[in-house]
Amino acid sequence: MANFDLNSYETVEERLRRFWADPANADARIVTLNHTTPQDRAANTWVVEARIYLSTGDQAADLPKATGWAFEVDGVGMANKTSALENAETSAIGRCLANMNYSGNKRTSRNEMEKVERAVAPIGRNWIAEADTLTSVEDLRSLWAEARRLKAPANILKHIEEVSRGLSDKDSLGGGN
Repeated sequence: MANFDLNSYETVEERLRRFWADPANADARIVTLNHTTPQDRAANTWVVEARIYLSTGDQAADLPKATGWAFEVDGVGMANKTSALENAETSAIGRCLANMNYSGNKRTSRNEMEKVERAVAPIGRNWIAEADTLTSVEDLRSLWAEARRLKAPANILKHIEEVSRGLSDKDSLGGGN
């Protein structure tokens, strides 16, 4: 398990509240850009940049006062099963706000540390038990991709494939009659 306390990190939402409450930001805007390439999508990855402009003039001249970048991988972690792009956008905004000095007690946001926790947690994960509880081929595909990315042993990958095949066979046997 991770050696840090998530509660000691500020969320992006908390940073945003402070940013918008600051009178100096009355004309500010936060713009996000999806920089994901076809190669990124082939790897199930999203790449997002956030930019903060303090005025319409700054935005028109493309002079951001701060930027922040982030990436997320489809299916890695609970939120990324359905919302990896949105999660990447939130992380990029959090980094951008940190670059504007809205970083709370620590530069890294809680959202970013949750990504670290996701990377650390799978070490003791029971992939086989998790596969046996899933009832969707799509969920099993996501689990297999995550297990493969985290270099799970071949027997675990094979088990996940077999469970998926079993569900596919049930679907084909029961469908269309």
